[in-house]
Amino acid sequence: MEMTRINSCEVTDCAYNKHKSCHTLAITVGGPMEGPHCDTFFTTSMEGGIPDTRGGVGACKMANCAHNEALECRADSITVGWQQKNPDCKTFQRK
Repeated sequence: MEMTRINSCEVTDCAYNKHKSCHTLAITVGGPMEGPHCDTFFTTSMEGGIPDTRGGVGACKMANCAHNEALECRADSITVGWQQKNPDCKTFQRK
């Protein structure tokens, strides 16, 4: 199984975001609050991630997502963006 890649990320103030692209090895979708939030999101003055890495979905806690299989994302790719005040997986589809 290949890791689902993050096609784009609109959350430009995230430490891992450079030019609307995620540069961490993997994110977790589904944070401590309800919803398909990017649980890896945080802000800092440091630049995070690896410049030549394209981020992927390492784990998905959203059991009610149509793309979730055994807590792994099976979508072809995902987009992360703001949903109200939360950085969310915009590819989320309720089962």
